[in-house]
Amino acid sequence: MELYGYPLKAKFNQPRPPPPKVLPATNTMAPGYKNRIPYHPESFSMPWMPNSYYKAAALNPTLSPLTESFPGLPPTKIVPFISERPNGVFTRHTLDDWHRSNMNNYKESETTRHNAERLRADLTRTIKDVYQQAKRTQGESTKNLGERINDIEYWKSELCIELDAMIRENNSLMDMQKRLERALADTEGPFQVAHKCLLNREKRMGIDLVNDDVEKQLITEIKIIRSCRERIQQCLDTVNAQIMCNKEARQELEKDLADKQMGHHIDSKCYQLKNSSRGIHFFKGVERIDATVSVPETWARFTDNNIFRSQSARATSAKLRASTESLLMGTADEMWRQFSKVNDAFTSRITETANAKSKIQTHLAKTRQEIFQLETKIQVIQKTIRDKEVQLKVAQTRLDERTRRPNVELCRDAAQLRLVQEVNEINETLRNLHQCLRASEDMLQMLVRSKGVLEHDLVVKNNSLFIDQERCMGMRKSYPSTVQILGYV
Repeated sequence: MELYGYPLKAKFNQPRPPPPKVLPATNTMAPGYKNRIPYHPESFSMPWMPNSYYKAAALNPTLSPLTESFPGLPPTKIVPFISERPNGVFTRHTLDDWHRSNMNNYKESETTRHNAERLRADLTRTIKDVYQQAKRTQGESTKNLGERINDIEYWKSELCIELDAMIRENNSLMDMQKRLERALADTEGPFQVAHKCLLNREKRMGIDLVNDDVEKQLITEIKIIRSCRERIQQCLDTVNAQIMCNKEARQELEKDLADKQMGHHIDSKCYQLKNSSRGIHFFKGVERIDATVSVPETWARFTDNNIFRSQSARATSAKLRASTESLLMGTADEMWRQFSKVNDAFTSRITETANAKSKIQTHLAKTRQEIFQLETKIQVIQKTIRDKEVQLKVAQTRLDERTRRPNVELCRDAAQLRLVQEVNEINETLRNLHQCLRASEDMLQMLVRSKGVLEHDLVVKNNSLFIDQERCMGMRKSYPSTVQILGYV
């Protein structure tokens, strides 16, 4: 038997499938759709239908929300009825629902298209800004490279000018060095002549063996010759040292110039690179590598210091050449003219050498005492460093042990912060102590070097006194010309 008015509880009890995103929001639906029960004609009485039908039909099915802003659709307005059509076919929506759904879909579509158009406009503006920013950034980089190339070219020209001047000055100083060497060699003859002459006068006998004016003149001559030789030798040593200084300055200029040329070549190559150039590749992470060793200020100061050093060396070299020329002329004139004043000058020289020896001995004793005190202080610093290292081990061991705390116990608490601060403080203290130790050791080396210089100078002074008092005696037999002494031949 066919049962009319079957409630179809499976359709009313189960929620509807979720609609697509284009359906209208819940607030656009009519509030009359809620709390509605299926329509049941009063003219039909169905005592055989169970009570569960009414309970199931009274339920309000809900839909799962699509998004946070779309909580879902309200239950549909269902008008059940007992259909006279075969198989119990009936409709679930009204015509108003259908039109309202279409309108909501249209509005949703318009909103989506509007958002898409605004997004496309934003993307177009963003792409344009990206291209403009990239072009501006690349232009600034290219401009900076061009300015850098101009700076390098300026310093290259300065280095070339200074290098040429240094080469000329060094060549002139080397010529002066050769003249000094020849002048020093030419003074050996007059010295041997004066010494032999004095030895011959010692062979006199009787009343002739007196300390007469000739003997004084011979001794004075020896002193003049020796003084001139020493001054020439000192000047030659100074010239040799200055030549070495010039060579060092020249090497620094050449090295700096070579570096500038290489940097100019590289920067020029970078300046000519474009987006369409060949040989450009990705170098991932290269921007995080900082291989620079200077800034523009220190870079310019480095070259300026090299040029200033070269200029100072050239100025010193020019003054040294002028003083050397004056020395050669003065020694030649003094050795040629003055004979009677040589003895007084020689005696004065011995006195000055003895005074210098006494002062050297005094300074040497003070230097040795200072070395002893500084060595004691270095030992104290070393002990302090060892003590601090033990304290550092304790702090670092604590930190290492605390890294083994499980899970949430790895807390950055006050103890952790204080341990880290303690390690940093101890490291800073150790750095300061090591710096003090290095400074003390450097000062100790300077004192040791000063002591060696004083000892060496004392040996030199003793040797000079021995030569001046024991060996610098002679007899003059012949005398070279002034031209030979000046070193022109």
